[in-house]
Amino acid sequence: MAHSNLGVNLALHGSDCMAETHTHPQTRPEDAPPVVIDVPTDVRTVTLTVLATIGLVFMLQYAQSILIPIVLGILIAYALEPFVTWLARIKVPRSIAAALVLAVLVGGLGSAVYSLTDEVMQIVAQVPQAARRIQERVRLHKSDGNGALQQVQRAATSLEQTAQAASQQAPPDKPARGISKVQIVEPAFNASDYLYWGGMGLIGALGQFAMILFLVYFFLVTGDLYKRKIVKIAGPHLWQKKVTVQILDDINLQIASFMRVQVLTSVIVAVATMAALRYFGLNQWVVWGLAAGIFNSIPYLGPILVSAGLGIVAFMQFDSVPRTIVVCAVAFAITSLEGFLLTPALMGRAARMNPIAIFVGLLFWSWIWGVWGAILAVPMLMMVKAVCDHIEELQSVGELTPRPAPRAPHPAPRTPRRAPRAPRPAPRTPHPAPRAPTRG
Repeated sequence: MAHSNLGVNLALHGSDCMAETHTHPQTRPEDAPPVVIDVPTDVRTVTLTVLATIGLVFMLQYAQSILIPIVLGILIAYALEPFVTWLARIKVPRSIAAALVLAVLVGGLGSAVYSLTDEVMQIVAQVPQAARRIQERVRLHKSDGNGALQQVQRAATSLEQTAQAASQQAPPDKPARGISKVQIVEPAFNASDYLYWGGMGLIGALGQFAMILFLVYFFLVTGDLYKRKIVKIAGPHLWQKKVTVQILDDINLQIASFMRVQVLTSVIVAVATMAALRYFGLNQWVVWGLAAGIFNSIPYLGPILVSAGLGIVAFMQFDSVPRTIVVCAVAFAITSLEGFLLTPALMGRAARMNPIAIFVGLLFWSWIWGVWGAILAVPMLMMVKAVCDHIEELQSVGELTPRPAPRAPHPAPRTPRRAPRAPRPAPRTPHPAPRAPTRG
């Protein structure tokens, strides 16, 4: 009897487990809900967070000479990773593949710089001439006494004379005897000092470039080794490793998508700008097209700088204000169409950023890292957002940018096409056959 009761209990328990498994099917890893860290909030936590943020800002500004090459190396490695992976698939060792890709990159950059040196020097030589012509235009405009600027200046002079007459200031006292006048004279321009510091700056730039190349090479050779190491040291618990993996995957997805789109859009902007400037007959159209493609990576400020430079060059060559305005407008229209139409379509929802957040981030990183901060502002914002999305107390920071719609924790059950059939009744036990009567 005990064995029969145990069998019934096991059967009921097995049916309950099967029902529970049918109710909550096993989800795939990519359909699993994101793990979020719940951080308790109190006065001490807020105070420590504020102090840590201030310390982090000063640390970023102080260590920029080390951090900027590391960030640049990571971004360049993301951009070159598909080529190294393709070479690795065709049985090329990863170390040799990374060296080949970097050699092609450095060789292409060197040949481009060497071939464009003459045109760049021509642009530099035109700068003094452009300044003189602008001064002549301003002088001619000032000679016209009926201009709006001259009328404003005369009105300001009249108001200043009236204010002086009304105040009736006494003449300044004569300086006391025995006090000598001291005048500080700035030293004259020293060409040797300028060349010395310029040479030192060039040597420092070459050293930074070599450091970036070594970092890119090591990042490409190691592959996802650092990802595995970071997951290993994230913590002993499984949820800590899971959060770390999701953060790294989000950063990898967003940065890789951003680098692909940025390279593609920069090439499109460069080619379109070259074609437009060649149509207008502008000199050095190749240099300015490449400049438009490179400065396209700086949000907002890059197109404005390129348009201003094109305006000066076009005015120097054509000596016509309407034609200069047309050249600047066409160059600015190309970058605007790329920013409003092409980039949002290619970037995808996961990497779209709020324009206000981009502008604030551009100001912040430009203040910390200067020109490099303006170039690296968007990738740094993506990294910060990927971290904030997985920490509950920092999700308000991540909400400054649009984020993808959350995935359902469990897939919706499929609707059956027809009603399930009723279970068949258990077969009855047949009665035993009647025994034959025995003879006495």
